[in-house]
Amino acid sequence: MDDSTEGELYDGVRSQFPLSFGKQSKSQTPLEAIHNATRRSISLSSINPTPPPPPPPGSNDYDDDDDDDDDGEMIGPPPPPPAANLTSDDEEDSDEDEVGKRFRIPITNEIVLKGHTKVVSALAVDHTGSRVLSGSYDYTVRMYDFQGMNSRLQSFRTLEPSEGHQVRHLSWSPSADRFLCVTGSAQAKIYDRDGLTLGEFMKGDMYIRDLKNTKGHITGLTCGEWHPKNKETILTSSEDGSLRIWDVNDFKSQKQVIKPKLARPGRVPVTTCAWDRDGKCIAGGIGDGSIQVWNIKPGWGSRPDVHIEKSHSDDITALKFSSDGRILLSRSFDGSLKVWDLRKAKEALKVFEDLPNNYGQTNITFSPDEQLFLTGTSVERESSTGGLLCFFDRVNLELVSRVGISPTCSVIQCSWHPKLNQIFATVGDKSQGGTHVLYDPTLSERGALVCVARAPRKKSIDDFEAKPVIHNPHSLPLFRDQPSRKRQREKILKDPMKSHKPELPMTGPGFGGRVGTTQGSLLTQYLMKQGGMIKETWMEEDPREAILKYADVAAKEPKFIAPAYAETQPEPVFAKSDSEDEEK
Repeated sequence: MDDSTEGELYDGVRSQFPLSFGKQSKSQTPLEAIHNATRRSISLSSINPTPPPPPPPGSNDYDDDDDDDDDGEMIGPPPPPPAANLTSDDEEDSDEDEVGKRFRIPITNEIVLKGHTKVVSALAVDHTGSRVLSGSYDYTVRMYDFQGMNSRLQSFRTLEPSEGHQVRHLSWSPSADRFLCVTGSAQAKIYDRDGLTLGEFMKGDMYIRDLKNTKGHITGLTCGEWHPKNKETILTSSEDGSLRIWDVNDFKSQKQVIKPKLARPGRVPVTTCAWDRDGKCIAGGIGDGSIQVWNIKPGWGSRPDVHIEKSHSDDITALKFSSDGRILLSRSFDGSLKVWDLRKAKEALKVFEDLPNNYGQTNITFSPDEQLFLTGTSVERESSTGGLLCFFDRVNLELVSRVGISPTCSVIQCSWHPKLNQIFATVGDKSQGGTHVLYDPTLSERGALVCVARAPRKKSIDDFEAKPVIHNPHSLPLFRDQPSRKRQREKILKDPMKSHKPELPMTGPGFGGRVGTTQGSLLTQYLMKQGGMIKETWMEEDPREAILKYADVAAKEPKFIAPAYAETQPEPVFAKSDSEDEEK
């Protein structure tokens, strides 16, 4: 059988089946329309050089060009100078395209993961890019799954790690099967991928002065990160002035305690900490403004290998190593971002000012190829600009672009995922919070592209549910439990007579131990007293005289004792005297 007859045979078989054979897919909204709905109105605001001022009116800068033109006279107005060849909008668009093509920044479209009621202070995206964790000042952690989420962008689980404590940092393990949650309490928690608690680390004894002798942190945590390679090791920093390395399998005590070098003995808080890419180096931001770096090697201790004194004038909020371990970025409350070369760390390579920062969790991150690094800015009362995401060129050490994320909320945490090629930025203020996901349909993969294109499931006829009739036998009087006596007991407690409330001590005139204006507890006593029928003289009499007053009466008329024994008592017989003298 040759190829022509085989093709004709297949065409004949295929022609027997209608085009509508099989399950028909419903008409869906085209992806272009979906992504147009999420397109940002202002995708990028580049930092443009100031154009030269236009020439003054009346001056002609092109007189010399007319002399050089040998072909003939110029028709029409003279062409504008090269610098003024573009309008402001054209300049912005051209610079935007140039920056976007050069660095491939995915910022054309945007979605927002909502749900928090306060600032979103912590962010963690797993290495595959399928799950996102966001922690907030509202004490909760929300878990989002791009694969199971539709265009409503709702979280599938909400956790409250420590009641009444802000969530300050989240970190995935290298295998993304567990994550670390650091809150304002002294104990960090470990959760599995689905949000179930695996354990809580030990809290130290606050009355032990030497921090190396305690089994854990004694005050609130500030930061924590999982080891980038070893899935059994994590690092935490605390306000008690120490960094600790923990073994995930042992929640009762840490592996090692690192005490930073201080000019004076005391407890200075460690505001942030970070691993390098290989987990061989630890950096800590100290409350005295210094940055200290420790190399992990056999026999290493608390003495730092790199000590940068007075690196910032205020608390350090984030540190970030480059992949080669030579460059260290630092972010601080003083509104600056500094680039340090660890080989010569006496002075910063570059200082970027005018980056307001009002939150202790504002971080820095690199782009996947590390040509750029980015950070967020906070909203200030006097300024008119909102929360921005600032991109910096690592090679030229200059500000490349600013992206407006929110007009009223500050940008705290940011992350550029290498596999998804999407940028995550958390924002918020005192009343709201969310996570903005920036992407480009032509540059990004999966992640936001998956959930945006998935419409919410519509109800069909098969979803009808009949309301069941519930028969409760225990609602019948025969099976009903005895009524609760709680209200009756509360009523009795409020009644001083039924609750046997003790009487108050006397503070004024009274009678019989009771205080009252009537000098007595009964109306009859009051009336008889007012009429003079009751005279209270017993309090002024002598008890002995009161008893002897009735002695003569008792002798003459024995009413009480003698009549009782009259019948049973024998007649008394007295002895008679024999002598007459005695009788006389």
